[in-house]
Amino acid sequence: MSRATAIAYAVALPISLLLLVFLPVGDIGWMPGWIFVAALAIGFAASGLALAKVNPVIFRARSRFQPGTERWDLPLVAVILTAMVATIPVASFDAGRAHWSHVPLWLVVIGYAALFGGIAGTAWAQAVNPFFEPGVRIQSERHQRVIDTGPYRFVRHPGYSAAVAMFLGMPLALASWWGLLPAAIASILLVIRTAWEDRLLQGRLPGYREYAGRVRARLVPGIW
Repeated sequence: MSRATAIAYAVALPISLLLLVFLPVGDIGWMPGWIFVAALAIGFAASGLALAKVNPVIFRARSRFQPGTERWDLPLVAVILTAMVATIPVASFDAGRAHWSHVPLWLVVIGYAALFGGIAGTAWAQAVNPFFEPGVRIQSERHQRVIDTGPYRFVRHPGYSAAVAMFLGMPLALASWWGLLPAAIASILLVIRTAWEDRLLQGRLPGYREYAGRVRARLVPGIW
């Protein structure tokens, strides 16, 4: 990533997040929104610093979709990301302006736990897996191999498990039931993506079928 692109991301992402949180509310002083923004900033900053130390190559791998990405994956990711992004303004509008939901404090705390757990889980998966790209493909030119260390000892797709935790944690952290609707759509589509990617890997990545025989669970240890 060029310096100009990095600067653009550094400026655009925080501004976009602030707009997603506060524009639907119509009040820049909405304190739950600032707590949410601060939590995301702290969580992702800590994740980025940790990855910069243990697996800096992941930033290049994650920078863009690579040639050879499965054709079905791009539209699927587009819908998943749209639903994920929609979670924030829907939840903010609900909790900060419309006040449709009444979420107890203990569930808000669980939401933040899921959010931080998802960020940490994603970072752990990226730390041990240099092939953690945004698109689904077989990375032959990078001599892709099966990763069975770290969280991959427990589930075959820990990055997706962590993403679902983040999807569902965000609306709860913002104290919104309605925000769970787009979060659920994103989660369901991610589960579908998990199944399709797993089928691809079992058919085309050497050693993956044997790995799947050892690690049975795709997303939830001991369950599924």
